[in-house]
Amino acid sequence: YRKYGSFIPFQKRDVFQHLKTKFNKDLNDRANPIVLEVNTYKDAVARKPSGSFRVVYQKHTLSLDDLSTLADQNWLNDQIINMYGELIMESAHHKVHFLNSFFHPQLMTKGYDGVKRWTKQVDLFSKTLLLVPVHLDVHWCLVTANVVTKKIYLYDSQGNNAEVQCCFQAREKQKSAFMNGWTLWLSEGIPQQMNENDCGLFVLEYCRRLALEKPMRFSQKDIPKIRRRIYKELCDCKLHEEE
Repeated sequence: YRKYGSFIPFQKRDVFQHLKTKFNKDLNDRANPIVLEVNTYKDAVARKPSGSFRVVYQKHTLSLDDLSTLADQNWLNDQIINMYGELIMESAHHKVHFLNSFFHPQLMTKGYDGVKRWTKQVDLFSKTLLLVPVHLDVHWCLVTANVVTKKIYLYDSQGNNAEVQCCFQAREKQKSAFMNGWTLWLSEGIPQQMNENDCGLFVLEYCRRLALEKPMRFSQKDIPKIRRRIYKELCDCKLHEEE
């Protein structure tokens, strides 16, 4: 609770496993006083905030309000999306660049001139993959650019063929040859959401698996576990091995 600010990222069995380690006792007996105590307080404490709890990582600061968007079937906010993108870049040894969630709206409203300085300190041509989370009204999807194959992909957990505009630094940096040969693809056969709430989770999991070159083997039933894992990863400021 002190480490993560709430019990949101845990199931009851996680708590019992922790207590079993602490007390060196088997807690399978429902009459055990420790079990009774946990059951008494779990509902009251599970969502009780630790008011001063903060996670700080580079330029990001997450409050419990931000982290609470990972509970239940809440919609993720920009702070969660963007800090997790930083952790992905770190784990991918900076071969991948994550353009934060404000990039696409800025591009749409101000055009290339509005975003050309966003990557002034980043050599995009040294990257193998660009990840661009896109928020379309009430739905998150993902656009990727594979710099090696010159393919732009749309990953949409609702299977929509959304029209998303992309831009590159090539013309500005006199990389005219880089501008040629790009193709657009709609990713098919990828995991799909079965509700209206988890699109942000699917986008983050797409990003993670693409950046770490892992297969897209997950489904809607895995999302509660993924929510808990992402919560812990954000608090620990690093990605974990898959459970």
